[in-house]
Amino acid sequence: MTGSVGKGSTSESGVARLLGSGTAGISELLLFHPVDTITKRLMNNQNKVFEKNISVKEGLGNLNKVIFRDASTLGVGKRFVSLFPGLGYAAGYKVLQRIYKFGGQPIVRDFMTKHYGSGFYSAFGERNGKALLHATAGSLIGIGEVVLLPLDVLKIKMQTNPAALAGRGFLKIIAEEGMNLYKGAGWTMARNAPGSFALFGGSAVVKEYVFALEDYNSASWSQNFFASIGGAVASLTVSAPLDVIKTRIQARSFDSKDSGIKILRDLIRHEGASALFKGLTPKILVVGPKLVFSFTIAQILIPEFSRLLAKPSSL
Repeated sequence: MTGSVGKGSTSESGVARLLGSGTAGISELLLFHPVDTITKRLMNNQNKVFEKNISVKEGLGNLNKVIFRDASTLGVGKRFVSLFPGLGYAAGYKVLQRIYKFGGQPIVRDFMTKHYGSGFYSAFGERNGKALLHATAGSLIGIGEVVLLPLDVLKIKMQTNPAALAGRGFLKIIAEEGMNLYKGAGWTMARNAPGSFALFGGSAVVKEYVFALEDYNSASWSQNFFASIGGAVASLTVSAPLDVIKTRIQARSFDSKDSGIKILRDLIRHEGASALFKGLTPKILVVGPKLVFSFTIAQILIPEFSRLLAKPSSL
């Protein structure tokens, strides 16, 4: 183990991080985009699906309309296809996001370990310091993720408010909307900071305290899987309230002037504080596996690619 990397991990090559995180992003996109669409539509829905004094059948009918929208009366095949809006934007966003997040966090972690590792270890102890370094690096990389916000905005609008993009291509939208594409940037950073802290920190805690791993990159497939579950559940729960506000900001028309504070105030007034956790159950049950899947794949493939790409010590 090199001194620049410090405790808790061996260093991976930049190409390995790119390949591992990129593969995770592509795999996640192909398997889970419909799930993401369902979740975004549930989060953006402002009406109760199962209201009092209505039958279960009527409630399921309301749920069908929320999820499938205009395709709710069509056949099963067409309803399924309707869950793939904005796939192009989603591809750009998801692959770049996973490369940035899963490939970038080790870079920030290595930098922090080299320059600030001794301070973390002396302040929190070796084991706690190691986990906190992973979590803090994740939080910082999560804040910087805001640079990809325009692609996320366009993806969410295609999923929840496609009329806002009708008749316009990507370049025309960029030219006409400009900084409108960064609406909700503050709420995005506020969500990503604790969410990414919990994701990488939760994974590190499981590897450190459940599996007692000295080198996190030596984790087996099953250890990476359970560590990803711990990180994903913690991340989704911590970030849920801010994610609801962010989604509603991004789902609105570009000309909407409502601030995040106004949306938050109206949400609490009309829907109650529990609405801040709308979509959390399906996120944990359905989106959770998506995050677990991609995080597990990235944690497995990055060190594997690093080993495959490593030059042999002798010919």
